[in-house]
Amino acid sequence: MSRVEHDSLGDVEVPAEALYGAQTQRALDNFPISGRGPHPDFLWATIIVKKAAALANMRTGRLDDRLGKAIVAAADEILHQGLWHDQFVVDRFQAGAGTSHNMNANEVLANRANELLGGIRGQYSPVHPNDHVNMSQSSNDAIPAMVRLAALLGWERLLPVLERLSDALGAKAREFDDVVKTGRTHLQDAVPITLGQEFGAYGATVSRCAANLEQAAVELRRLNVGATALGTGINAEPAYREEVVAALREITGWDLRPPGDYFQITQSHDDFVRFSAALRGLAVELAKVADDLRLLSSGPDAGFGDITLPALQPGSSIMPGKVNPVMAEMLDMVAFHVMGADLAVTLAGMHGQVDLNVFAPVAADAIPTCLGILANAVRVFTERCVVGIEADRVRLADRLARDTALATALAPTIGYDAAARVSRLAVAEGLTVKEAALRLGVLGEAELDQVLRPASLTQPGVPGGR
Repeated sequence: MSRVEHDSLGDVEVPAEALYGAQTQRALDNFPISGRGPHPDFLWATIIVKKAAALANMRTGRLDDRLGKAIVAAADEILHQGLWHDQFVVDRFQAGAGTSHNMNANEVLANRANELLGGIRGQYSPVHPNDHVNMSQSSNDAIPAMVRLAALLGWERLLPVLERLSDALGAKAREFDDVVKTGRTHLQDAVPITLGQEFGAYGATVSRCAANLEQAAVELRRLNVGATALGTGINAEPAYREEVVAALREITGWDLRPPGDYFQITQSHDDFVRFSAALRGLAVELAKVADDLRLLSSGPDAGFGDITLPALQPGSSIMPGKVNPVMAEMLDMVAFHVMGADLAVTLAGMHGQVDLNVFAPVAADAIPTCLGILANAVRVFTERCVVGIEADRVRLADRLARDTALATALAPTIGYDAAARVSRLAVAEGLTVKEAALRLGVLGEAELDQVLRPASLTQPGVPGGR
């Protein structure tokens, strides 16, 4: 069953029960691209913007209260009752500026508002999608504002997850504080470090990434609502700009503000690019941590074997008993996706020509998606991997005793060249550094024991106190 609707291009058949209308149906026909509708956070932000616009237009006196309250009621059904989500159907990859998605929202809210007022779907009376739901708006200011709000919502979920990961890594740093091990540079043996120091650095890196994202998120609180088509504010009441931001602050509880320069924020998506870049930076560091854990846990016999990760599932369909670092591998793949999505956002930011960047739909897909998968990935990585990591203390102590890089500690006492001779002898003869030093007679045993104390080699200072 279908109904016939009319837009500026002519007649369009729309499913009879659909809350959306002609322009949405045209977008469905034109853009069968990914099979994915709007991201849930972007849909939430869409309805928030439409509700705030109705409230603001009622406060300025432009929108009749009866119609405005019906629009608000329809929005609340979506926000608070979970209704009508299946009516938002436009593909994420669509026409520039997100006009199709914006009209999808306008049509759904108009039809539902009319039903609440006793009307029927498809008649758009007394509430019209453009004249009332889209009042004081353009896709050019509404869609970027929705991206900003969706990103802030996703960031609110990601932040505590990152804090939990940093805390878990910090707890491992304290647990492993007394575990002295061979450090590695260039994937070769280096001077001693504690396993706790390594894990403490991981935790500090995650905290720094969270701080960078928080700083980038501050600029997302600039909202371009009221800019309308190009930043001029045409077709919006002068008071609307202040009122709509105030309504959004009331609804979200966030410290939202006008942009300062409405023309700049319409032309440029620099805030999206900056925030996406911070997400990429987080992804890079998470991948580094994941790769380190894969290396440090590699083995059990032919790899590093410094630590063991929780055994979560069989690792091979052909090799019995094999267990893989599945959580670290998963986190790597999520990081790869985020890095690729950042490139898409960067290119979208670069190609916003003249007075409008039309590629907000790219950010509407990429940023909420990346925030969501990062939050999920970091959560399970923390709980199912990091908290269960154990150190192979025996193996680390044995390896440390044979670490030829310990000769570095002798250099301040016997000189670089003599220390190099000790190291070369240790490698050639399979000796410990202490054994090689005793054979060469560079120091006595008591002094060697003083200089080569493992724990002291992981702290600032000259070994042996010289």
